Amino acid sequence: MPNIKIFSGSSHPDLGQKICDRLGINHANVVTKKFANGETNVEIGESVRGEDVYIIQSGCGEVNDNLMELLIMISACKIASAERITAVIPLYPYSRQDKKDKSRAPISAKLVANMLSVAGADHIITMDLHASQIQGFFDIPVDNLYAEPAVVKWIRENIPTYKAEAIVVSPDAGGAKRVTSIADRLNVDFALIHKERKKVNEVASMVLVGEAEGKIAILIDDMADTCGTIVQAAQKLIEKGAKKIYAILTHGIFSGEALNRINSSHFEAIVVTNTIPQDKNMLGCDRIQVIDVSMMFAEAIRRTHNGESVSYLFENVPY
Repeated sequence: MPNIKIFSGSSHPDLGQKICDRLGINHANVVTKKFANGETNVEIGESVRGEDVYIIQSGCGEVNDNLMELLIMISACKIASAERITAVIPLYPYSRQDKKDKSRAPISAKLVANMLSVAGADHIITMDLHASQIQGFFDIPVDNLYAEPAVVKWIRENIPTYKAEAIVVSPDAGGAKRVTSIADRLNVDFALIHKERKKVNEVASMVLVGEAEGKIAILIDDMADTCGTIVQAAQKLIEKGAKKIYAILTHGIFSGEALNRINSSHFEAIVVTNTIPQDKNMLGCDRIQVIDVSMMFAEAIRRTHNGESVSYLFENVPY
């Protein structure tokens, strides 16, 4: 592919390499390092003049450092006369701070959008935004890819009796739309877990809306951080008679006590995508399985570069 350069930040070099391998091109040369005082320094190692530049950086690990590194890389390419700069951000940082949910709360997702635009990004490619309205925070095109086709494919291949026995469950009301879409594609029932607060400051009790007796329950959510909600949801499903429980999450952040909670829970498997590096987590928990989504990003980059439609990827997995 002529006139294309793919750079990878230090947050997820493995995903960057997989994307380059799938596109059959070499990884562009970039050196990122830190000064003694902690400042980030980026050196773009080859000419980008007139090139179509893609910078891959996920919002995980040291989130603030990685975001700053991405902004500096975008700016460096911009002032080196790149034709177009696309930020490929598998996990959008600060995506949970997307509204004023209480007085004086910041809308940090909008701030990140402004920073990316000001740095010089012309286009954003991301996956499963926590709230799809975040696309409206930008004045530049945003392609929000979905993990849904890969999730449906995994269920069909790994749960042979899904047609007769499976039920897909959303652990909160916010994910109901995502879950109903997957339930329709698989032609199975869906359920919803509703958090009920009797009094202020009282721990929420969970109410299952739907029938799980004797079913294989598949919990589906866009991200799991400390895993409190999904582990509590799994407990509720066991109480209601579910015989097996799987969790499928797009972004497995797994911070704090998450792995300990999973290890002592009822899950058969926790399935995540590789928008975030999962090697360490897989060593700490043998129930974690990974769906590779590098081909979806590679195909989105190829189609964007060639001026083709990306909407095919919303329904299909490009193997």
